Order: sequence, then structure tokens, then C-alpha cells
Amino acid sequence: MPETLRLMLDWTHRLHSLGEDFFTRLQPQAMPGPAWVGRNTALLDELGWPSQLLGDAGLQALAGNTLLQGSDPVATVYSGHQFGVWVGQLGDGRALLLGEAQSRLGPQEIQLKGAGRTPYSRMGDGRAVLRSSIREYLCSEAMHGLGIPTTRALALVGSPTPVYRERAETAAVVTRVAPSFLRFGHFEHFAAQGRKDLLQQLADHTIAVHLPQAHKHAPAWKGNAYAGLLDEVVQRTARLIAQWQAVGFCHGVMNTDNMSVLGLTLDYGPFQFMDGFDPGHICNHSDTHGRYAWDQQPDVAYWNLLALGQALYPLIADVDLIRAVIKTFETHFVREMGNAMRAKLGLTGTLATDEQREADWLLTQELLQSLAKERVDYPLFWRRLSSAMAHEEGSWDMQAPHWRDVSALWIQPQAFQAWLQRYRQRIASAQPMALGQAMLRTNPKYVLRNHLAQVAIAQAEQGDFSEVDTLLTLLQSPYDEHPGFESRAQLPPDWAAHLQLSCSS
Repeated sequence: MPETLRLMLDWTHRLHSLGEDFFTRLQPQAMPGPAWVGRNTALLDELGWPSQLLGDAGLQALAGNTLLQGSDPVATVYSGHQFGVWVGQLGDGRALLLGEAQSRLGPQEIQLKGAGRTPYSRMGDGRAVLRSSIREYLCSEAMHGLGIPTTRALALVGSPTPVYRERAETAAVVTRVAPSFLRFGHFEHFAAQGRKDLLQQLADHTIAVHLPQAHKHAPAWKGNAYAGLLDEVVQRTARLIAQWQAVGFCHGVMNTDNMSVLGLTLDYGPFQFMDGFDPGHICNHSDTHGRYAWDQQPDVAYWNLLALGQALYPLIADVDLIRAVIKTFETHFVREMGNAMRAKLGLTGTLATDEQREADWLLTQELLQSLAKERVDYPLFWRRLSSAMAHEEGSWDMQAPHWRDVSALWIQPQAFQAWLQRYRQRIASAQPMALGQAMLRTNPKYVLRNHLAQVAIAQAEQGDFSEVDTLLTLLQSPYDEHPGFESRAQLPPDWAAHLQLSCSS
């Protein structure tokens, strides 16, 4: 058994109270020659955990070579649908849950991703590679900076230990934290086993510990608390997917085992923030049928909720009730998506009737169709539009520098300018500069484009982790200007179009 590191963490281990039908206790595998690749001191301060955790003493513990005193490592078991196909038992194949500890943000589970084989590794090595670990470390914090619910990344440790994927790479361990890593697949697992007792135990735990809102929703669903639980998950999922869509984020592998019951962005693999706007964009080259394309994500979320509803059937015992709960996803998503896009247009501070909201949505759709026709760079368009509005004093001179910057993104700027006329009519009674300031706080300057991550990865593979630190700083406050770092907020280079991502990314 590894030695223990004495740190003052107040462990609670509420998941462990479920019993060993839900997990397997085991120790992490040692990872030789660990070194810090990234340390998220801002998150450590938010959590209020001791600074030694990210110091020399904590390095061995977060590499899996020693244990944090009071931790109780387990790998949880779950099942799921992958690319729409039931694959049966899965589980934490390369993740180890150290336990749950109190923090200033409330109880947080601490998980090491890449800490070695578990009983659920399915012939895998249980390791994570530096390349994919850097992407997860940076993207989870980028999503948090954008205000999108997500697991968080506390630290990243690298090692010269070889790991073999498409090529020989080196190993890494990401320390992830979240209120819970419970997935749709946890519920699917016990439903598939026919273990209603364990399914109910898991559902009761989830309601009591994480989603007490289920009781508030239950009266609308014949007083059924499990239907109330499903309702809460539906609402959180609708809100999450709307936020993904609005920022142009593609998850890439929305299997049911990668869906959080808390509505968090979970498991960063072949993700991508779109460059040129393409509704049918597929970011995962393993996704040969485009199941997880950007424009399919809302439908896939609905399908995954149907799978969760099916898993909860033994507890709800009413097919029509389950269908009715899941049907509300459409209403929730349309509302959340409309709110998100109106915010991008600076319209959140204006009173709007249902009729006006419908008109705003048509205005948004018209814009998106125009962006798609020319594959206009999505992040740059929204940021430049925001900046142009913030500089607009009322002349609306399309030859002014701030409007030329927007028009330059278009091959045929007349299409944009025609849309802008309709937008001006919508905001006729508002001050454009005030709207622009609000838009600058909604449309980020910095997102984790693929080429930015690739540059950081290439440097890190040569032992230089400075770009990882730079990107983390920018992405934690993506709406700020960060003078001197404008190169990370420009059009991607030509070579970025040839980057390919797979499930091992």
C-alpha cells in the first residue's frame, strides 16, 4: 500500500455509504518520475484546500504514488450506450475516486484520471496520455471561465512513462474535482441488471445528497419523486446543451456514460470549439456517421434522456409519465437556447413579449444561416460584433474601423450588413454602446481552439509547460482583453484545418 500524505482535508465519503455493489476499492498504480505540468492555484484558493496539495509534498499524491491521508480510493461501476449501441458494463477504467472532501464550494469529489488499471479497464492500461490530459485540464477550466457547468481540473502531472495509443506517448494524471461524477450510465447499469433495490438506493442517494429539487418537482408528476429526479436532470441537461450550442462547443462523444446527472460537462475527449461556423461539423473522426455533430447535440441529449428514463422505469412505473417528463426537454431547451442567443445579441436587458422573443429567434436563425453559408469564424464574429457595438456612437458608418473589422470576416459582407439593418430596427430604442458592453461580457475573446491546444501540447512534449500556464490564465477570464496576448484570439492558421481528433484525444 502506498504511503500517506498528511494534509488537512475534511473527508466525508458519502458515495462510499452506498456499499461495494457500486464500486471496487483499489490503490492507484505508481507513476515513475512525476513532474508538474499544470497547477490550478486559482481553483485551490476557491476550494480553500491547503497550499501543500500543489506543492512538492502533493506531487507524489496527485501522481498516484502516495495516498492523501483519509482518502479511500474506489473505481465506480456503470454501463451505457456508446454511439447509440448498448455496450453493457463499463465503469471507471482509468479514473480513481479518492473520495469526497469539504470545501468552500461545498463537498467535492476528488478523482485521479490516468491512475492505472481498474477492474473496469476492459483490457486497457488505465493510463491517460499527456496530449489528452492537457486538453482536459485546459478545457474544463475554459468552460468554467465561460460560465458553463463542468467538472474542474485542479492539477496535471506528467511522467516519462510510455503509453501507446495511435503512437507512443507519455503518461499523465489529471486531478479532477466535481460535486459528483454520477452519470446516466450508473443508473443504466443497475436497471440492466434488474437490481431495482440498488437502483432505488442510488436514486435515493442522488436526491438526498445532490438533487433535492426532485421533491419540488414531484407534485407536478403525480407526487413521484423519481419522476421529479428525472425532471431536474432534464432541465439541467437542456440548460447545458443550450450553453454548448451558443458558444459553438462540440463535445464529440455524447455517450450515455459521458452524461452527468448534475448537468455538468463531463469527459473531455475529441471536443472542439468551432472555428468557421458549420452546423454539421463533426469534431471526432471516429464518428463516421456524424451522430455527435454540433447540430445533432440537442437531439442526442434527448435520446440520452430517454435512455435514462428507461433506466428509471422500475422506480417510476409509468411509461406515459416518463415520456411526459422527457418531452419537457424541448420546451426547456428552446427557452434556454433563446435566452443564450439573445444574450449574445445584448438583448437580455430589454423587456420582450413572447411575440418579440419569437422574432428574436427568427433574427438569430437568419444570422446563423448566413454565418454557415460563408463558414464565418464563429468566436471572432461574435467578439468583433460586440466590440463594434461598444464603439458605435450612432452613425452606423460601415466604413468605420470597428465595422470594417466585422465585415472583413465575410466574403460577401452585404449579407451581414443586410442582417445588421434588421438588428438595428430591433434595438432602435437602445443605446448600442451599452448593448456592446453587455455583449463583451457574453461573447468571449478567448476560447480553447484546437490549434492553441496543439501548440501547448507540442511545447509540453518537449518539456516546456509555459504555454499551458499562459492558456490557463487567459481561459479563466476569457472575456477580458489581456493586452499582449492577442495572437491567441486571432483566426486559426491554415494547418489547424487538418487537425484530427479521436476518442483517445
